Amino acid sequence: MVKKTKSLDEVTIRFAGDSGDGMQLTGTQFTNTSAIMGNDLSTLPDYPAEIRAPQGTLFGVSGFQIHFGSTEINTPGDQCDVLVAMNAAALKVNLRSLVDGGAIIVNTDGFNDKNLRLAGYESNPLADASLSKYQLFQVDITKLTALALADMNLPTKIVDRTKNFFALGMMYWMYNRSVDTTVEWIRSKFKSKPDIVEANTRVLKAGWSFAETTEIFNVRYDVKAASLPRGKYRNITGNTAVALGLVAAASKAKLDLFLGSYPITPASDILHELSMYKEFGVKTFQAEDEIAAITSAIGASFGGALAATTTSGPGVALKTEAIGLALMVELPLLIVNVQRGGPSTGLPTKTEQADLLQALYGRNGEAPVPVLAASTPSDCFNTVFEAARIALKFMTPVMVLSDGYLGNGSEPWLLPNVKDLPDISPKFRSDPNNYLPYLRDEATLSREWAIPGTPGLEHRIGGLEKQDKTGNVNYEPENHEKMVHLRAEKVERVANDIPPAKVEGDEKGDLLVVGWGGTYGAIRSAVEAKRAEGKSVSHLHLRYVNPLQKNVGELLYNFKHVLVPEINLGQLIKVLRSKYLVPAVGLNKIQGQPFKSSEIEEKIDAILGGK
Repeated sequence: MVKKTKSLDEVTIRFAGDSGDGMQLTGTQFTNTSAIMGNDLSTLPDYPAEIRAPQGTLFGVSGFQIHFGSTEINTPGDQCDVLVAMNAAALKVNLRSLVDGGAIIVNTDGFNDKNLRLAGYESNPLADASLSKYQLFQVDITKLTALALADMNLPTKIVDRTKNFFALGMMYWMYNRSVDTTVEWIRSKFKSKPDIVEANTRVLKAGWSFAETTEIFNVRYDVKAASLPRGKYRNITGNTAVALGLVAAASKAKLDLFLGSYPITPASDILHELSMYKEFGVKTFQAEDEIAAITSAIGASFGGALAATTTSGPGVALKTEAIGLALMVELPLLIVNVQRGGPSTGLPTKTEQADLLQALYGRNGEAPVPVLAASTPSDCFNTVFEAARIALKFMTPVMVLSDGYLGNGSEPWLLPNVKDLPDISPKFRSDPNNYLPYLRDEATLSREWAIPGTPGLEHRIGGLEKQDKTGNVNYEPENHEKMVHLRAEKVERVANDIPPAKVEGDEKGDLLVVGWGGTYGAIRSAVEAKRAEGKSVSHLHLRYVNPLQKNVGELLYNFKHVLVPEINLGQLIKVLRSKYLVPAVGLNKIQGQPFKSSEIEEKIDAILGGK
């Protein structure tokens, strides 16, 4: 039969199934292929909180959403146009994210009586007309996968594991994508297992051929490449960008990189990634706990390395005393917090940005540190590099805030030219004449970095209060107050060394939407939509959270209203209200999910008086 081809500017697809159905792999392969085709894109992997939830249950559903197109893409999409559901639980959990009239492609084998019961369905939604407002495509993916591999005599368990590639093949056909990139990945991934290579490749192509020949699908879609700046791109997650940012910073600092880390969701991928860069002078240490992780990094910094530790909120809680130690001894150290839902163990696989106040104030004593926040997956590279520059120049620990959405999500990244990255190499003290360990640079108030073993530069190191200039242990009240002020002033002087904040849109108007971290894409999309309607609204996104840029107050005062969307109960807004006395309004979401741009649009309308 003749099949039609329809052009689309953008599409959002959500793959969903059991945690063992390979939905993350399926989504990642579709993402990589779309990136190679030149689409702009944004992704949202949605992992189940349970490591091994019972199959077919609602809390065991794993999802992967990709929003791709020929236009600028800033978010993973508010709602999906297509839902691929491998079982009944996947359909039930994700149906509310599907637009009216959207397409549902289901694996009918996942809707047997047991699966329906586990998902809480009283009747089969594939037969009771409850899905009538959607386009429903029923495919027995499990059976067709088994038929494609019938002559290979593989164990049933192996056959069942390949069915995600059948679904992927159908989606490749539907959106006019080549299977070649995934075939190459299969060959590389399983090169020592020829039967697995053959099985996965055969099933992938079988899915594509089924969609091509069946009468179920009579339309395929074409999504052209986006008009992106010329250059070399790669698809990158936030965690990978953090890792590469650390490697680049160490290279431009002419230092070895040391990472002391303890595995924790969702930050563990940074440790995994960096462990593969030994040839670049990278040393990774998987410690026995969070305290050992950060103290090993402090030791590496004392020895002259660019040192870092990566974790999430619970890990930062355990590292707080050691962060104070790094502050007291005034050594450069990077602390990367990939935030997740809390408190305590909380929602380990879901996103949140509720650690801001912890980053700013969550230590004993007066212990300020610079805090930076990345805004997109690829921006994690730039933010970590900038944090390293500040840490080395000001001899201070610096905290970098990412989150689960940024860390696991991905987007196209225009590879920077390494030659264009600034030289951030520090100067080590080598002359013993007139050396005092806490003599300070007049501009930055940073002390000099003296490598252990350098003759004549022996000095005390430790957490007890330091005497000004000498670094000797000192308990005098006046000295303690002086040192507290010096350390705080050093952090404040970082503001002299960073660029002024810039507003996207007009610098004066009715409403300024202020954000930080992973809310960037949703806020930008919402503000652009409202500006297109003629609304007087602009966007300010903060990378430097402590200290704030010098002109932030001036920008806030230029607007009648200030809106602060946050994935917490309102943390940045507390800082802005107390520092600038502005009557800012909050928009708060604490559901383990990023903002939808439509949620922010509704709040903008409410503040500005309707649509």
